[in-house]
Amino acid sequence: MSLEDAFADGPAFIPYLAAGDPDYESSLEYVEALERGGADIIELGLPFSEPIAEGPTIQNAVVRSLEGGMTPTRFFEFVEDLDVSVPLVCMTYYNLIYRYGDEPGPRPFVEKAAEVGIEGFVVPDLPAEESDPLREACDEFGLDLVFIVAPTTRGERLERIMEQVSGYVYVQARLGTTGAQTDVSDQTDSSLGRLADYDVPKAVGFGISSGEHAERIVRSGADGIIVGSALVDIVAQGHENGDAPEVVADRLETLARELKDGAVVGASQRPPHPERT
Repeated sequence: MSLEDAFADGPAFIPYLAAGDPDYESSLEYVEALERGGADIIELGLPFSEPIAEGPTIQNAVVRSLEGGMTPTRFFEFVEDLDVSVPLVCMTYYNLIYRYGDEPGPRPFVEKAAEVGIEGFVVPDLPAEESDPLREACDEFGLDLVFIVAPTTRGERLERIMEQVSGYVYVQARLGTTGAQTDVSDQTDSSLGRLADYDVPKAVGFGISSGEHAERIVRSGADGIIVGSALVDIVAQGHENGDAPEVVADRLETLARELKDGAVVGASQRPPHPERT
C-alpha cells in the first residue's frame, strides 16, 4: 500500500514513535499496538543526537532510544522485525541519511530503506531547496518524500515544497516544536486553506492529544492527523513507572483507537468535497 492509498477510505491516522524507545523489544510491541488501534500509516523516528524540531517529550525519547543502542543499521533491522501491514515512514535528520554507506549521499540509505519496507521519509532539517538529491533517490526506488509546511510557509517557498512533496504533506498546526497540547491551534484552518488547491493529502500534526482534537481538525478539512508526543508520553510514563510492556501497549492501543475514531467522526461532520460529489 502506498502512502496516498492510506487516505483513500477516510481520514488517515498517522502515529509516531521513536524506534527503540525505551528498548528494542518493547518498542516492537508498542509500534504493533498502534496498528491494532487503527493506524493507517506509522511514522518511525530514527533518533539523531540533535533533534532540532522536537520538544522535550520526543527529545527524551530520542535519548532513551540512543542509550538503548539504536543506530541506522539497527533501525533497518527493527523495521524488518516489525509485524505490521500498514505503510511505514522514516522520520529522521539528513545527516544520518547523507552519511550512511561507503560514500556520502542519500542513495545508499534510500536503497536500504526501500529494501526493508519503508515507504517514505520526513526529514525536518532538509530544506526543499536542497532536497533534489534525496528526491531523485526516492524517485529511483519508489519512495515518497514528505515535507512539513509551517503556519508561516508561503509564497515561493510553499511552491517549492509542493513541487517536491509526495505521499502527503505534513501540516504543522502551530509554531514551535512538537509537544502535546490541550487545545487546537487557530492556525490550522489558515494553513489548510493555503493548501486547498494542491492535490496531495494534508495531514495535520503538532499538538494533537485527544479524539476531540482529531475530530476538530478533520472536520476543518484535514485528510489525516499525525500524533507523536501524546503517544510518546505513554511510553515514557510506563518506562518511569516500571510497567510491563503489555500494559503500556494496551494504553497505546486505547489512545490510538480514540484518535482514529475522533478523526472518523470529524470526517462525517464536514460538507462533502465538491470534487467528490
